[in-house]
Amino acid sequence: MKAIIYCRVSTEKDTQETSLTRQKEELLQLAERYSFEVVHTIEEKASGFDVDRDGMMEVIEVVQREQIDILLVQDETRLGRGHAKIALLHFFVKEGIQVYTISHNGKLHLSESDSMMLEIISIVEEYQRKLHNAKIRRGMKRAVEKGYRPEKNLKNVGENAGRDRKDVPIEEIIRLRGNDLTFEEIAATLRGFGYDVSKATVHRRYREHMEKEDESLA
Repeated sequence: MKAIIYCRVSTEKDTQETSLTRQKEELLQLAERYSFEVVHTIEEKASGFDVDRDGMMEVIEVVQREQIDILLVQDETRLGRGHAKIALLHFFVKEGIQVYTISHNGKLHLSESDSMMLEIISIVEEYQRKLHNAKIRRGMKRAVEKGYRPEKNLKNVGENAGRDRKDVPIEEIIRLRGNDLTFEEIAATLRGFGYDVSKATVHRRYREHMEKEDESLA
């Protein structure tokens, strides 16, 4: 399983360099204990109350761009504090990232209050998604009644059988991802249009596209 290490201290004092080094060494040992493959190590000096941190933004970008399974941190406060911590925990849960910590000597165990907060957020998001989908269905129904045919917007529908490498509409994947749909939701949407694709295929094509974009900007 692929892992990313995140180390943080809250001040710019030179004495904190020792803390960063110790965090990294201990997390590398934790990764070795669980046979994780560490593909990135990110360190920074920033307040845990601030969610807009360069290092954490880099972590988020890596998670969205690559097939990361595990996030390794010294303890949950290294992710952040207060609302910033809850927001980041929610993000990693949605992305399917498991958090391992030194303090728990393994997988992070959330407090009862944090678990309750994440559950409330998930419930609210689920109802927001239902409302969003209901609006989409109503809009598509009206469009179809006026002659719109959604299948014409996607090319090669039904023509992928027997190919080693599936043809998927990368433009649609990028657009749907931009609308905050998960890879699983995108795969379900494309299957509805006749594309036999899995969540893994959609994620891989998205990652390949983003890597090509990065190379073109380099």
